[in-house]
Amino acid sequence: MTSQEQIAATADGKEAFFDKVVWITGASSGIGEGMAKAFSALGSKVVLSARKTAELNRVKDECVAAGAAADKLLVLPLDVIDFAAMPAALQTILDTFSGIDALINNAGLGARDFAVDIDMSIYRKIMDVNVFGPIALTKLVLPIMIAQGYGRVVGVSSLAGKVGVPLRTAYCPAKHAVLGFFDALRSEVAYHGVKVQVIVPGVVRTGAVANALTGSGEPIGAENGVMEGGLAVAEAIDLIMAGLIQGRDEIEAAVAAETQMLKMNRDDPVAVFRALENSAEQELYSS
Repeated sequence: MTSQEQIAATADGKEAFFDKVVWITGASSGIGEGMAKAFSALGSKVVLSARKTAELNRVKDECVAAGAAADKLLVLPLDVIDFAAMPAALQTILDTFSGIDALINNAGLGARDFAVDIDMSIYRKIMDVNVFGPIALTKLVLPIMIAQGYGRVVGVSSLAGKVGVPLRTAYCPAKHAVLGFFDALRSEVAYHGVKVQVIVPGVVRTGAVANALTGSGEPIGAENGVMEGGLAVAEAIDLIMAGLIQGRDEIEAAVAAETQMLKMNRDDPVAVFRALENSAEQELYSS
């Protein structure tokens, strides 16, 4: 039995998410795809959103092939920066499943370049996708959750949301903002019965770097965006699902070296600053 099957077999997991309506953005690949498959294994009603309809259908088909009921899976294409399309998307969910129990704001976009080479339009786009999209979608579902007296809202930050990493002057502030928004929101909605959780992944071997933008707005591409080290997607999903089921406020999904960096950043931030300065210098001369 795999660890995901073990999670699915637990009473806590089934009680927490069986037959619940879970809306996942960025569900066409990577961590979003992994969560969609894990929730479907728990018997959730899963709404799969992203821009790529064909990839969403592939994920749905793979969930069904693994034993999920097709009528518990809804493919709902959505661009999270198209705020005007969000109310109709939510209404489709309500019409299909008669409610919403959890929103997982997983859609994201990275950028990797030196600050002097990043166009301001890229900073705005990274903030729109990673911050303003999740805020807009969360604000849309909150009145429903508050009225029903329960719900769960999940944000996805990053190790880069806690540590200022070289070549990430667009991505780091966006992921710091994700933490700030959802931490503040947690305090506001807890008494309404709404649970707020934040996922903090380290490096996970997905296509995220290949899809990230250079300073001019071009995708880095598969050749230069190879992910090395870090967790496999399945390993990250095991940690994330366990944290969601256990109701942890903050869920780290990182290898030991990354966890140690977070600890160092808390205990001795100056040492981390100096180490990352050296890392940036090496990157400059290797490029």
